[in-house]
Amino acid sequence: MAADASPRHYARARLVWPDGKSIRAAALPAHTNLVFHYPFAATPCFLLNLGRRLESGASLRTADAHTYRWAGGVGPERSIVAYSAICAHKMSYPTRQISFISYRAEGSRGGKSSRVIRCCSEHSEYDPARGAAVVGGPARQPLAAILLDYDERADELYAVGTLGGEMFDEFFSKFEFRLSLDFGGKAHQPAGDTCEVIELTNYCRQQVQC
Repeated sequence: MAADASPRHYARARLVWPDGKSIRAAALPAHTNLVFHYPFAATPCFLLNLGRRLESGASLRTADAHTYRWAGGVGPERSIVAYSAICAHKMSYPTRQISFISYRAEGSRGGKSSRVIRCCSEHSEYDPARGAAVVGGPARQPLAAILLDYDERADELYAVGTLGGEMFDEFFSKFEFRLSLDFGGKAHQPAGDTCEVIELTNYCRQQVQC
């Protein structure tokens, strides 16, 4: 039987807006696609305020059958979550030019579910309220969770690690050339002690809807 998946701890990084001001968890807009890069300069993540308390957590399993427990949301209302924005199927991810993957607060015209992270490349869907569990499509594991530390006194958020099925090695191998163009020689570098958070609409030129 496969062992449990353990959290992977990386450098603690404070989440900030493009102007350098700290993200204030109490004021984080709900149901808005926010993107930052962690734990490496080129690995994108989603930061989401789902607008409701998430305390129950979820028991999940990676593609290689390692189990783990996602603990739920953080912040003053325990409504804030973060996940790797690298699709667990074929690793589609947001670039400056286009994003096939994003959080959808509303259902599509085709009647697909709302409040999911959907990848239009191969139509995988993940439930961000249950640890990004797969709820549709060909993905074989949840999106890796980004572990967040909430400083209640300062109302600040910090990324501190990951939980679940990381795909960073495969990501760098598959997209090495593109990442070198987008990030130069910095793609593999650690994210640093701060991570800039930006709305997806401002980060990439086109969001594919499906």
